[in-house]
Amino acid sequence: MVVKTNSNWTAMTDNTIIATLGAFIKKRRITQNKTQAEIATNAGINRWTISQIENGEAINLSSLIQILRALDALNVFDSFIFKEEISPLEAVKLKKKERKRVRKTSKGKPTKKSDW
Repeated sequence: MVVKTNSNWTAMTDNTIIATLGAFIKKRRITQNKTQAEIATNAGINRWTISQIENGEAINLSSLIQILRALDALNVFDSFIFKEEISPLEAVKLKKKERKRVRKTSKGKPTKKSDW
């Protein structure tokens, strides 16, 4: 079975995105062999809310999070995590600034870095 993995989210309407999320939830629920009532109980929401999203109707974000938690599918939010990255040029500059040696005075204290 071929699965389409790269959807063009920007080209979709809001209603299409909601319907896609609902289809994902329904497939995930059925794969786990769970009823809407079981997911609703585990999520702490009404079964009608599960039915709404699976039928392509909008629900609030809090309910969506609860449903995904009950389905053990919170990993769908991984792409929202922002990892700050530095440029290769900045990495080289930081590497040059790293200390390479330690010089101690006769008293065992590090020497003061010279001004020149």
